[in-house]
Amino acid sequence: MHKKPLESGWYIDERCTNCDVARQLAPDLIGEADGRSVLLRQPRNPSEAARLGAAAHACPTRSIRPATRRLDASPDPFPMALDDTGTGAGAVYLCGHNSPHTAGANSYLLRRPDGTLMMVDTPRWGPALAARYAELGPVTDVLLTHRDHAAHGRRYADRFGARLWIHEGDLDAAPDADRILRGTEPAGIAEGVTAHPLPGHTRGSVLYLADDRYCFSGDSFYWSRTTADLEVAHSVTWYSIEELAASLARTAGRLRFEWVLPGHGDRRHLPADAMARRLRDLTARVGQLRPRPIDFAAVRW
Repeated sequence: MHKKPLESGWYIDERCTNCDVARQLAPDLIGEADGRSVLLRQPRNPSEAARLGAAAHACPTRSIRPATRRLDASPDPFPMALDDTGTGAGAVYLCGHNSPHTAGANSYLLRRPDGTLMMVDTPRWGPALAARYAELGPVTDVLLTHRDHAAHGRRYADRFGARLWIHEGDLDAAPDADRILRGTEPAGIAEGVTAHPLPGHTRGSVLYLADDRYCFSGDSFYWSRTTADLEVAHSVTWYSIEELAASLARTAGRLRFEWVLPGHGDRRHLPADAMARRLRDLTARVGQLRPRPIDFAAVRW
């Protein structure tokens, strides 16, 4: 059988905003230099070509291109399964197609035991993309972690016939939300899914915990490949690093999870006890931090 030859001549153009999305998906092919992503080498086999293609379909600025400059939609891998327990208890998919209107944030689909799904934050908007996600099953809820990721929430919620959630602290970013989270105490979303308000990155930041397995942390904390640990984006904490420290101190002991699934920064799967230990250590470190000027270049991806 004839095999399609590997694409050659891939490149990354000057529109790159250094959001790290592509490097998460193809870290062996894409690196960082001078404040932007750079192609380290061309793919050498179909597996590497698939990883580079995934990075290209996730890139919010569409900066990753083959020599033809036209990205072939046929190998689009999204939504991409990240975890499938095989028990019916849940599965998580990465949406890809990150949006420039959410600063290139990652978004996810969470399958529930009854076959419905929840969308956590939003990819770029498009009717064809919405239809693609809906093929996995009915989407009942769109859960926004904070204001920076709210751009397409209403459009996706209306397309799916879903409820749109946001915290009151960031309500001005989604004033037509259907469900409003309030205060700092945990709130049930559905069986097995809990919202934990975590003011700090923004006034209305929230993380969503599902099945004591998945932590959708928004921009509150993430896995850093640089430090190989949980970290906070200290230099892009818009509201208050002291509030974030207080939020973590109040909340960390209530959280048990194996997957950290952030909006920005990398994902990671570890045993729950190991993740709990790292979260305790992070909470102690953040308690020592003090405010600093906003500086995107200082984030340790």
